[in-house]
Amino acid sequence: QAQLVESGGGLVQPGGSLRLSCATSGFIFSRYVMSWYRQAPGKERELVATITNTGGRTNYADSVKGRFTISRDSAKNTVHLQMNSLKPEDTAVYYCKAAGEDWTGPINYWGQGTQVTVSS
Repeated sequence: QAQLVESGGGLVQPGGSLRLSCATSGFIFSRYVMSWYRQAPGKERELVATITNTGGRTNYADSVKGRFTISRDSAKNTVHLQMNSLKPEDTAVYYCKAAGEDWTGPINYWGQGTQVTVSS
């Protein structure tokens, strides 16, 4: 059974940094594209960053380019999101997603989310 467990969220002042982690198990990590999404109150969930299964390519939402960095550790089956220069508008619940395929077709796994609050 696939599991994704996010950690690292919390309260931080504007301009500060946080590092989110998503520990995974129950599927072949190296075969899955990993992404971070976020959802602020009253808003739709939005894609923040994606990293390919090999880690060779990354993609970011315009709103976080130059401030956030996604990475993956294949030895620990973990994906990270380093967030710097945080702004109040980055406040949201952050979710980790694994996208891949099994014998039934495309499949997505989601974590439970971790709250990030940017406030003075």
